[in-house]
Amino acid sequence: MNKKECIALVLAGGQGSRLGILTSKLAKPAVPFGGKYRIIDFTLSNCANSGIDTVGVLTQYEPLTLNSYIGVGSHWGLDRKNGGVTVLPPYVRKTGGRWYMGTADAIYQNMDYIDIYNPEYVLILSGDHIYKMDYSLMLEEHMKNKADLTIAAMTVNLEEASRFGIIITNVLGEIIQFQEKPKKPKSDLVSMGVYIFTWEKLKKYLTADASLDVTSHDFGKDIIPAMLKDNQRLYTYRFNSYWKDVGTIESFWEANMDLLDESSKLNLSDRNWKVYSVNPAKPPHYIGVSANVSNSLVTEGCSIEGSVENSVVFPGVVIKKGASIRNCVVMTGTTIGENTLVDNSIIGEETIIEKNCIIGLGDGKGITVIGENVKIQPYTHVKKGDVFDNLTSGGGN
Repeated sequence: MNKKECIALVLAGGQGSRLGILTSKLAKPAVPFGGKYRIIDFTLSNCANSGIDTVGVLTQYEPLTLNSYIGVGSHWGLDRKNGGVTVLPPYVRKTGGRWYMGTADAIYQNMDYIDIYNPEYVLILSGDHIYKMDYSLMLEEHMKNKADLTIAAMTVNLEEASRFGIIITNVLGEIIQFQEKPKKPKSDLVSMGVYIFTWEKLKKYLTADASLDVTSHDFGKDIIPAMLKDNQRLYTYRFNSYWKDVGTIESFWEANMDLLDESSKLNLSDRNWKVYSVNPAKPPHYIGVSANVSNSLVTEGCSIEGSVENSVVFPGVVIKKGASIRNCVVMTGTTIGENTLVDNSIIGEETIIEKNCIIGLGDGKGITVIGENVKIQPYTHVKKGDVFDNLTSGGGN
C-alpha cells in the first residue's frame, strides 16, 4: 500500500446501552436517523468530504447490520484499491485473542492496520455523533502547531459539561488540564471525542498503556492524562457548529427534532457538504386527499392519509385515515392504523400499530419508545414515557 499522510479510525463497537431497545439488536452507529440516514453516515461523509480516503471502522457489539450497511464503502466514495473503508472486528492471533477492552485498546489491537499505510497522522473518531466537520482544517491546525495531539472542542452549558471530557487551555489554546467526566467541571469547554494524533507519539503511548496492569485503556482516562503528564504538545481545535452526542433516548429524539428547526445549524441540503447514505430505492411518497402534513420530513415510499405534524418519517411508512402523529420519529416500514394517535414517540422499524390506539399521551414524562417488529393490538394505550417491545408487549392496556 502507498503511504498515507492521514488515515481515520472510527470507534463503532460500543453497545449504546442508554438507547435501550433501539440498540438491542443494533450497534449504535447503525441506528436510523433523520428520515434516511444511519448515525454513522455523518462520520463517514465527513471523512469523504474532508479528503480522508482511508478509514478503518472498529466494530464489536451487534455488528451484522453495521457491517452489511458499510459494505465496501461505495456509498461514501470510499471504495478504493489503496485505502477505502475497512471493517475491523476483534480477531484471534497466534498468541490468542480478546474483545476490545477500551477505546485505546481497540486502536492498539489494530496498529498493524495503521502501519500498512505508514501515516504521519491518525484521526480518531466516534461513529455515534451527529455533526458536519472538515477534518482537513483540523489537520492543518495540528500541523501548524506541531502538535502531538489535537482535540476538537466546543463550549456547552456548564450543567451538561460533566457528561464530557473537560478541557482547560492557556491563551495560546494549548491544553494544560484535562478531566474525564468530572462531577464538578472546571470549564464549559469539552472534548468532542475527535482526535488527531501524530502517529509516532500515539503508537508510543498505546504501547505503554497496553503494558500496564492498572489502566482502563481509555483515551480520556489514560492516554491524554499520560501525554499531559509528559508535557507533550496538546492543542484544541475549536468547533462552533452543530454537534450532538446522541447517547440517550432524549438526545436522539432531540437531534431528530432539530432537523425540523428552520434555524438549525445542521443543514442537510448543503450541496457543498453532502451527507451520503444508502438509498432505500423506494417509490415516490404519496400524500392522500385526506392527509395533513406540516413541518415534517417525509421520505420515499411513504403513504400518508392521516395527519403528520412536526415529525420525521422514514421510508415506506403508512399513516392511515384519521391517524395523527405529532413530534414523532417513525422508522422504516411502520404502519399507523386508522384513528390512532401518537405523540412524542419513537417508533421502531416494521412495527404495526393497529387502529384506535393511543401512544405517548397522558400523564408521565419522557419519550415513548416502541421497538421494531412489534404489533400493537387495536385500542391499546401506551402511556407517555413507556417503553414497549416484544418482550414487554403485555405492557399496554
